[in-house]
Amino acid sequence: MTDPFNEAAAARKELIAEDDASGRIDAWLTAALGAEFSRNRVKALIEQGAVQLNGAPLDSPNRKIKPGDTVVIDLPEPEDPQPKGEDIPLEVLYEDKDLIVIAKPPGLVVHPGAGNWNGTLVNALIYHCGDSLSGIGGVKRPGIVHRLDKDTSGVMVVAKNDIAHRHLADQFADHGRTGPLERAYRAVVWGRPRSLAGTIDAALGRSGADRTKRTVKREDTDDAREAITHYTVLERYGEKPDATCLASLVECRLETGRTHQIRVHMAHIGNPLVGDQEYGAAFKTKANLLPEDAKRAVNKFHRQALHAYLLAFEHPTTGKTMRFEAPIPADLQKVIDALKGM
Repeated sequence: MTDPFNEAAAARKELIAEDDASGRIDAWLTAALGAEFSRNRVKALIEQGAVQLNGAPLDSPNRKIKPGDTVVIDLPEPEDPQPKGEDIPLEVLYEDKDLIVIAKPPGLVVHPGAGNWNGTLVNALIYHCGDSLSGIGGVKRPGIVHRLDKDTSGVMVVAKNDIAHRHLADQFADHGRTGPLERAYRAVVWGRPRSLAGTIDAALGRSGADRTKRTVKREDTDDAREAITHYTVLERYGEKPDATCLASLVECRLETGRTHQIRVHMAHIGNPLVGDQEYGAAFKTKANLLPEDAKRAVNKFHRQALHAYLLAFEHPTTGKTMRFEAPIPADLQKVIDALKGM
């Protein structure tokens, strides 16, 4: 390519393809920009309309680059890669020199990422803990050894030094098979699982091109990873004479810890979580079957009904088993109370 970085504006770059240019335009543009932007970031800029090809907006990252093509890209201001501390309230359940245990509220993103560079749990922890956080997880995930989805509430532990980080990370990698680690959740699901207690053993992998969405896959699929969830039905709501019911409160215990594991597994057996827009959207109209008060409560609930109520682990220094529980948050409790009142 010739004269690749003509500054057309303060945050605009113009690139002209050389005679040997070929392939997808997003790959070509990523190579042209060097380490400045990842391919995913380039694709996002194309989809946002920030890239022009020969004077017209580029409509797809799949387009092929041709010799002599002129590409103009409007570049955003570079993000500071190191999160800053922010005075965000934390509900601290326990804290010492090695670790901090918090009850994460729903709606709080765990670590910075695309679209969420500020206002995360990491920002809050940096403000609260100062320089004591471990850096093993990387500058954007200091001290983080496990995570919860943005809209999942519950107990989390964060390491405050490298030794604690390694010790805790090893426990989570072992999933409690040889140690005291326990992770238990409460979930409100549509209907009632066929068995009141059971194990879901179904491998998970990426769902299409989506980086975060997961689906059940055959074990011999390239990206399939073992995923095992144990569940127990605790309460049934709107039970009928044929033993079916409208919704259930379920306890789930993880033997593995995959992205969206409980959400995908419960949907897989036909009982997606109430409020889950990703894996239970087809069940949204089920709310119409509920009495008016319960229907109103469910329709006002705009997240998956999932709460990590229990976390137990071995303290990295003392060796003692630490056990913490977080009460169900108010928004989810309102849904449960309304369902109980049917």
